[in-house]
Amino acid sequence: MAKKEIVTTFKVNAPGGQATPAPPLGPILGGNGVNPGQFIQQFNAATAQLNGKIVGCVVTVYADRSFDLEIKSSPASVLIKEAAGLEKGAGEPQNPIGTITWAQARAIAEEKIKDLNAADLDAAARMIAGTARSMGVTVVEG
Repeated sequence: MAKKEIVTTFKVNAPGGQATPAPPLGPILGGNGVNPGQFIQQFNAATAQLNGKIVGCVVTVYADRSFDLEIKSSPASVLIKEAAGLEKGAGEPQNPIGTITWAQARAIAEEKIKDLNAADLDAAARMIAGTARSMGVTVVEG
């Protein structure tokens, strides 16, 4: 079988199991030559167990308008906000608005390790802690 010619690759974030073809997702998909209905069916089926949690997805579009999905883990910021019980990050990172523990940072790192560019789990936890600090979330011992 001949290789399919890749036309484009792009990333989207959508709620797992609850994505709809409404904006902002539908226009992004249509603009890249992807049938939004087919994408939504495949995406929701693949992410049904996540039930509303924001999930990253890499979409590869081929010349015949077919596509492949690669489901990624949730963005670190979403996981940090969930762990800290926040609605959104701080507008100014120097004004802390929440805290998480190193154990929580490590748990987030375990979930995201396959998507991070880290040598080991401790390095991944430090990356998560850096993201938390930039969001105004303090990482404490515990």
